[in-house]
Amino acid sequence: MIERDVERRLADAFGEARRTTGANPDLFARVERTVEDDGDRRRWRGRMAGRVALFAAALVAVALLFGDHDKGGFTMRWWLIELLTNVVLVAIAAVLGPFIKRFGRAYAADVFRANPRTGKSYLVLTDVAYYLIFSAFILFTISFKDGWVGDRPGQWKQEVARLGGILLIMGVLHAANVVALPVIGQMLSAKGLDGPSSSWPAPGGGASAPPGPGTWIVHIEPAAAAPPDPPTAPG
Repeated sequence: MIERDVERRLADAFGEARRTTGANPDLFARVERTVEDDGDRRRWRGRMAGRVALFAAALVAVALLFGDHDKGGFTMRWWLIELLTNVVLVAIAAVLGPFIKRFGRAYAADVFRANPRTGKSYLVLTDVAYYLIFSAFILFTISFKDGWVGDRPGQWKQEVARLGGILLIMGVLHAANVVALPVIGQMLSAKGLDGPSSSWPAPGGGASAPPGPGTWIVHIEPAAAAPPDPPTAPG
């Protein structure tokens, strides 16, 4: 009698679930979201390419507008070359840094998975340090007088070296950040600063690493005692 009553209860429960639960659209939603993300990436790349082309066209327009046209030739004064170089340096510092950071957020999230707030603060501080270094480099290399009289190729060589310098500094800083992030995360974990608790109860006792974000924790408690089955009339 008990087994038949359990089977009846299970059948009723599953029947109720079938009546109140619809089809799971998870697979279709994932495919649809993937297609939308792919389209967003293509549109983003198109927008970036358009902005780069517009920026280059603006530089060319300024150079043609303020350049010297003499006997079919074209030359630029020293201050125009200096101005265009500084504009390019500022654009590199303002655009390329966040562009690289965009692809490193997942890496930082893995390193600081136990305490995302620490990771966000670290990224903000590194951004401030990067922009201070880039600003200092640009200010240190600005020229305020024409030191290249009759030697425009020498000035062009210096300006190209400035562009290479800021790219080198940016690459070295990001490479050092990639190497330093795991070390910092390990130090915080060893000192117990990576979260509310540096240990997590493991099955069977002991402690283990705390679960990362997005982890589902199932807490199982004993259910209340089931009421006794009603007496059945004698057959």
